[in-house]
Amino acid sequence: MPQALEGIRVLDMSRVLAGPWCGQNLADLGAEVIKVERPGAGDDTRGWGPPFLKRADGSDTEDSAYFLAANRGKQSITVDLASAEGQQIIRELAALCDVVLENYKVGDLAKYGLDYAKLSAINPRLIYCSVTGFGQTGPWSHRAGYDFIIQGLAGLMSVTGEADDRPGGGPQKAGVAVADLSTGLYATQAVLAALFYRERTGEGQYIDMALLDVQVAMTANMSSNYLHSGQPPKRWGNAHPNLVPYQTFKASDGWIIVACGNDGQWRRFCTIGGRPDLPEDPRFARVQDRIRNREVLVPLLESMVAGKTQNEWIDEMERHGVPCGPINDFRQVYENPQVQARNMCIELTREDAGAVRLVANPIKASRTPPAYRSAPPRLGEHTEQVLGRVLGWSAQQIAAARSAGSI
Repeated sequence: MPQALEGIRVLDMSRVLAGPWCGQNLADLGAEVIKVERPGAGDDTRGWGPPFLKRADGSDTEDSAYFLAANRGKQSITVDLASAEGQQIIRELAALCDVVLENYKVGDLAKYGLDYAKLSAINPRLIYCSVTGFGQTGPWSHRAGYDFIIQGLAGLMSVTGEADDRPGGGPQKAGVAVADLSTGLYATQAVLAALFYRERTGEGQYIDMALLDVQVAMTANMSSNYLHSGQPPKRWGNAHPNLVPYQTFKASDGWIIVACGNDGQWRRFCTIGGRPDLPEDPRFARVQDRIRNREVLVPLLESMVAGKTQNEWIDEMERHGVPCGPINDFRQVYENPQVQARNMCIELTREDAGAVRLVANPIKASRTPPAYRSAPPRLGEHTEQVLGRVLGWSAQQIAAARSAGSI
């Protein structure tokens, strides 16, 4: 069955996470993705371990688990962009590509004649997507942007973590690089929209993606709360500013999440816990009452929840339609029968390591589902193949370029 992006060729000159995440999404959907890396070094994340992918004999390869997370389905070529011949290789490839992804600092690729203005003159149908910390415009556009810094700047850390007056209180970053990953997803969406527009008009375009912009957008209801109240939201830890109870509680043998979204769920929760009197108390009857009196209510609920085991709570709440769940570590995640039923762990084969376990793409589509054609590549694994197949280079040309150090 043809894939959605079959016939689309992407030149992925991005590194680390946000750009490569976009490139991997496009590869999963059928695009041919050519990943351009530095000779001898490659993407920075290849060395971001341990853990590293292991060979059959148990020794480490040169590729970290971090790199594996964002680079399946790609062909790796090594090109020295500082060399004139390397720059020419990129120009020739861009002329034959539909999309270019890059996350160099603002202005860096222009120095090499590899910016949108130069490449679109060669290929007017080109869609060129730049991913940076702060975007191509504005007073901070030349600053380097890192996920951790962006989480702080964009307000996410002001609403993440326990309140300042509680044990362990203070700002916290998210446990995964949410600014990078969200930017990769928005970049994917932008590229797909640009491809659709090009299908109708024949015109390529430039896409300017900024981690800061994306993280501001991803604060969603928190930003909306501020914009309509004038009051910056604060940290609530695992609680919710607009719902009670909507937080974690410690059962007798582990933690659970209770997420009562309405008063009916609240009443059933209390009945399960043997406290049907609580919803009858006017301080706790409606959600707005519970918000006003949360400091009195939450200790009562903590005592109630501690009287049953984690599984007892989850089983009974599931039976009575009260949203709930455990807090899993990653071993428990991949042992979860629902995660297994949804095939969220896949295996791809790599010559030097055998089976490579990876997280699946979550898209489930009836006609054009994601497909996984190859494991994350070794550094420069496809240089000769791409130069020969795509650009028509001879073996002698490839050997000369390698001898000159441009590939």
